[in-house]
Amino acid sequence: MVAEGEISSEEIAAVLPKVARAIADALAREPEECRLDSRLIIDLGAESIDLLDIVFRLERSFKIKIPRNQIIKEAQGQLTDEEFERKGVITDAGRARLQKYLSEVPPSEYPPVLRVEEVPRLFNVETFCRIVARALREQDKVA
Repeated sequence: MVAEGEISSEEIAAVLPKVARAIADALAREPEECRLDSRLIIDLGAESIDLLDIVFRLERSFKIKIPRNQIIKEAQGQLTDEEFERKGVITDAGRARLQKYLSEVPPSEYPPVLRVEEVPRLFNVETFCRIVARALREQDKVA
């Protein structure tokens, strides 16, 4: 059973082929290389500019809007900026929120000290599947 607000494995499976294709196209890879647990930067060699390209491709492909910095904003939730991060370093409270929001990322992949600019290193293909699924849900609510 999936908790309210959580993305189900069925929702992820439904968007995975198009997400994998968008990521593969942006990174000049084969879609088969874009498994759910493939980390975009570490495993697939993405750079910051590639992440923007992937977002644009997903927006076009799914006809959705993905706000910039959405992951950080949604992970931060009700925490103030100071509670979430101090001097560019994610706080313990911020780390707990981020780990809950990015539940697809194993805790072992988080460095002992996590800087805000390092958060994208955690992103994997499933992260983007979840972003797309959330955006599609929001779109359905409005429609």
